[in-house]
Amino acid sequence: MNIYQHFRPEEREFIDQVLQWKDFVENSYSPKLTDFLDPREQQIIKTIIGTGSEIKVAFFGGLEENERKRALIYPDYLNVEKDDFNIQLFEIEYATKFITIEHPQVLGSLMGLGLKRGKFGDIIIQNDRVQFLVGKEISDYIRMQLTHIGRSSISLKEIPLEEGLYIHDSWQEISTTVSSLRLDTIMSALLNISRQRSQEYIRAGRVKVNWTTIENPAFDCDVADMISVRGFGRSKIISIEGRTKKDKIRIIAGKQK
Repeated sequence: MNIYQHFRPEEREFIDQVLQWKDFVENSYSPKLTDFLDPREQQIIKTIIGTGSEIKVAFFGGLEENERKRALIYPDYLNVEKDDFNIQLFEIEYATKFITIEHPQVLGSLMGLGLKRGKFGDIIIQNDRVQFLVGKEISDYIRMQLTHIGRSSISLKEIPLEEGLYIHDSWQEISTTVSSLRLDTIMSALLNISRQRSQEYIRAGRVKVNWTTIENPAFDCDVADMISVRGFGRSKIISIEGRTKKDKIRIIAGKQK
């Protein structure tokens, strides 16, 4: 069976990486810890590793509800603990009376250190508190290098994972049917707008799927895809439930409130 036929062509490189990780664990009897993964990447790993084999996979991002998580692929005889995911939580200390720090600024500053997006997890902002998660293997580097967010001086404080801010994302679960899994069709159903309007938003670069701008209305969506539309918030595909008697595709999705 050709495993690639179940995924998108652009995901082939990541699939090859997952297969290499799986082979490593099978041959070395040692666990493999990945960088932080988005929900779609997590779904790909779940599909490839599967269930019932001698190789297992677990995910953790610092708090159970975190979106970006590290995967631990391991032999089934191991007992996995949260410490095995090697995650450090930082809180940013800054002059809250004079400065406002927003998510894009933190993301840009971390990327500006030369880090790939997979090296750090969720960025959580609640009122004037700002936290983010990283792999412990780069925590010393970040502590030394991240001294400014934009033009504002900051300092970093290491805190236990148990003191992480709770993410108050609220999702409304909905069930709907669509004629296809095309991006414009999914958007039309979830946002209650016409397909023509959906296509206009997509071609204007206002739509991201899994944090990547997609400008092709015919892009096929799949389970665990996160769809972000500027001005409409985020939606995610939770599951695909098969076809109705009228050959429509039934999906379960979540819309961020």
